[in-house]
Amino acid sequence: SMDQMERDIENRCLRLLLQQQPVARDLRQISAALKMITDMERIGDQAEDIAEIVTFLKGRTAEHDDILCQMARATISMVTESVDAFVKHDTIKAEAVLAADDTLDLLMIAKYFERIGDHATNIAEWVIFSITGRHKEG
Repeated sequence: SMDQMERDIENRCLRLLLQQQPVARDLRQISAALKMITDMERIGDQAEDIAEIVTFLKGRTAEHDDILCQMARATISMVTESVDAFVKHDTIKAEAVLAADDTLDLLMIAKYFERIGDHATNIAEWVIFSITGRHKEG
């Protein structure tokens, strides 16, 4: 279940914190992972709510179904791409350590992609605000 996976990730993060005495960059990564699982849990809850509403609709369609489908696809790709970016950034960092010549350039590019991902998240939060009137603080 989602809850079990969340607990497993939290436990791994806490074990890393306690056993490995991580440096600042690692701490950032671990705290980011902890924050991400909170977001993932919320996404899971909201997906569950959507599924309940869809079940209740029993196949009935509405005027704006196509727009909702487009929103669903956009939302799914944003979540998928943001998680992929986190994983890929890790992979690039690991590979960059091996290729000393290009390390700085690769890390800079990866950092820019990470920032672009942050901006995409901000845009998504403003889209949510424009629809719901609520904006995630922090």
